[in-house]
Amino acid sequence: MATQPNCKARINEALKGRIEDIEKLFRAYQRGDEEQYSEDIGTFNEYGLGFDYVAPHTFTDQRRGYFCYQLSWGGPSDEFRFYVDEWLKPTRIEYWFLDWFDGAKKILSGQTYNLLAEILDDFRECGLLQEKLNEAR
Repeated sequence: MATQPNCKARINEALKGRIEDIEKLFRAYQRGDEEQYSEDIGTFNEYGLGFDYVAPHTFTDQRRGYFCYQLSWGGPSDEFRFYVDEWLKPTRIEYWFLDWFDGAKKILSGQTYNLLAEILDDFRECGLLQEKLNEAR
């Protein structure tokens, strides 16, 4: 029986697929084209499982809080983690790919970072970030 490659070997392909989906759906959302969707992935507002704030020290050795945009759950699961400043602007964005006792992360940069920062700005402007912080308190 062949073994599956570890998360570190699979993360780049997983991230590439996620970015393709998210960019397609977010651009349609920005245009107000709510009818544009993919039968496989839906619309931007339907994409992903949730968006939450993870308070500092929720997990062992987790000093900073972050916003988590969870895309899938189980094996494998993946998510974006947004670390922000006091104005709720992103200072660091990470992509995490996790699969049963294994995981890998990638710190975003360039166009990928810019796209996710733009999405976070949209979430902030509609009040979602403040709402999630208030819920965590």
